[in-house]
Amino acid sequence: MLNIRSETLAAMREMSRPIDVSIVMPCLDEAESLPHCIGNAVAALAAIEAQYGLVGEIIVADNGSTDRSCITAELLGARVVRVAKRGYGAAILGGCRAAFGQYLLIGDADGSYDFVDGTPMIGRLVDGNDLCMGSRFRGGVAPGAMPWKNRYIGNPALTGILNLFFNTSIEDAHCGLRAIRKDALLTLDLASSGMEFASEMIVKASLRRLQIAEVPATLTVDLRNRAPHLRPWRDGWRHLRYLLIMSPMWALGVPAIVAMTAGSLVIAVAMLHTLMLGAGTGPFGSSWLIASGFLITCGHGAAVTAAAMHLHSVQTGHRLLTPAFARFERWARLEPLLLLGATLIALSLLLGGTAAYRWTASSFATPTSVMPIVIAGVLGTLGVQMMFGGMVLAMVRGPGGETKVRPRAGDVLAAEWDAA
Repeated sequence: MLNIRSETLAAMREMSRPIDVSIVMPCLDEAESLPHCIGNAVAALAAIEAQYGLVGEIIVADNGSTDRSCITAELLGARVVRVAKRGYGAAILGGCRAAFGQYLLIGDADGSYDFVDGTPMIGRLVDGNDLCMGSRFRGGVAPGAMPWKNRYIGNPALTGILNLFFNTSIEDAHCGLRAIRKDALLTLDLASSGMEFASEMIVKASLRRLQIAEVPATLTVDLRNRAPHLRPWRDGWRHLRYLLIMSPMWALGVPAIVAMTAGSLVIAVAMLHTLMLGAGTGPFGSSWLIASGFLITCGHGAAVTAAAMHLHSVQTGHRLLTPAFARFERWARLEPLLLLGATLIALSLLLGGTAAYRWTASSFATPTSVMPIVIAGVLGTLGVQMMFGGMVLAMVRGPGGETKVRPRAGDVLAAEWDAA
């Protein structure tokens, strides 16, 4: 029988411990900075193990490097995951999906971040948070580490819009050092391949009501001897475009309410003067009435589009079904909307026919007011949009006609959801 010493057995058990934390670095031609970054990640894992008793690994998610990045990473003990799909977000997703740890610490491989700053991030996840962001503005930005237009214009503007649209309180939405639970990441169904991935993670986490924390993180000048992959104007627009697409209420709903309210007020005042005061259309002439009809119809179209986008977001699991939208969703079915649309079209034809009859009865004299035609046109357009909107909402719901609500992250694993 083999005589194995107890110390050897203890060492073997230690070596076989499951991975708890995975440090994931997206990489594209970072051979110069990888030795520093991997050494720094080793120090971070040592601090995490000392403080929380968690064992970790280092993953370099290579995105098609043509230098010695992969060889360097493997020689230094990191696990290299090759990601064929190009892009910052694609590299991170590929590395995170291949990770063994239940806690993921994500950071750039250019030497600008200190992975030891991620130690308290892992602590926030252990405490029950789902996502923890780093804040460079609280931790400190070294001179020359961030271009002035990014620091004082782009980042504050995009972070402010994100906080407004999605009711968050993130201080630095584009920090490249962040930590997330792997089960939460899988349930978020992240898909962006470019730099907008940074916004997508926060947006979907907030829509899914995940717990988000934030801790200080430092930013230093990167170690590369080439230009960064970031393109401020192009990538800034991609961030803004994503925020608009994912917030139909702010992108379409609020402008729709403003447009419909303004148009309705003008027409209401004109009708008041015509029907009750007998003083024409008051301060608003034909041009005002036509413009008001345009605002109402455009606003209604935007509102229908916003409702369809919101429902699609619920169906795909990007956001939870709120009580307010649930009440709307119960009556906004195809049959009621078709009936309501047909009723509005019938009223439009009745009002338009009456106006046409009066016009012919007056021997085709110029009408004293365009109000009847404007109102008839508005009612007809709203009716058509209502019917089309009902068909779009029915299509989004699918053949069953029911809204499928995806559980929160942590309630079921993403694999169980996909198999359902």
